Amino acid sequence: MNEEQFLKSSFYEQLVEHVFIAEILQEVWYRHRKTVEVLRSEVDASGFDLVLECQNILRHVQLKTSGINSKTTNQKVNIALSHKPSGCVVWLERVEDSATHRMQLQYLFFGDAPGKPLPALDGFQVGKHTKASKTGIKAERPFIRVIPKRHFEPLPSITDLVQKLFGLA
Repeated sequence: MNEEQFLKSSFYEQLVEHVFIAEILQEVWYRHRKTVEVLRSEVDASGFDLVLECQNILRHVQLKTSGINSKTTNQKVNIALSHKPSGCVVWLERVEDSATHRMQLQYLFFGDAPGKPLPALDGFQVGKHTKASKTGIKAERPFIRVIPKRHFEPLPSITDLVQKLFGLA
């Protein structure tokens, strides 16, 4: 993330989320002539950012993002997401094209089929706070699990992601 993105991180986070939502809406409408209801979470206490509904399939989605060349090797996931119907994590890898002035997204998915809950998180490492206490100890975050990138399924296109989310073929 460059300095400008860092200084305007809230704006940038919203930009990425809006690009993602636009991709989902366009894919479902133009390819399947269906609509998607989009609900946004005001508070991230339950482990999701968006609720997407299409054809009676309800998805609680936690969004994660990184640059395409980022060294990020895992994502932290709130266990509350596993209590939501069809909870899932979508990791958006951003490709920023300075020639077209557009952001392209690549998708990684952690979840199960529509209607099925998030895979069990109890086998994953418990997350820790990023900052240490004054004694130098990074306290555990008991409701956070660290999911390594290898557990995310790379999806080649928005078409594949929509199929994974809603079963639309």
